[in-house]
Amino acid sequence: MKKFITLSWERSLMLIMFVFTSIQTFAQDKGLDIDVDINKDDDNLFARPWVWIVGAAVFILLLVALLRGGKK
Repeated sequence: MKKFITLSWERSLMLIMFVFTSIQTFAQDKGLDIDVDINKDDDNLFARPWVWIVGAAVFILLLVALLRGGKK
């Protein structure tokens, strides 16, 4: 009889722990509010033509500097 009481006490304690764990899990669960706006007015930096012009000028200057450096 003593073993039965101990076993039922352990089972009831485990049941209470599982109930509290599930309540805590549901309490932490929140709905996600994701708002993705693809059509922003913010342009991409590489979509601007002056970036390509400056990049090409720097590339040409580096290329000329490297090629002329060997013919001293």
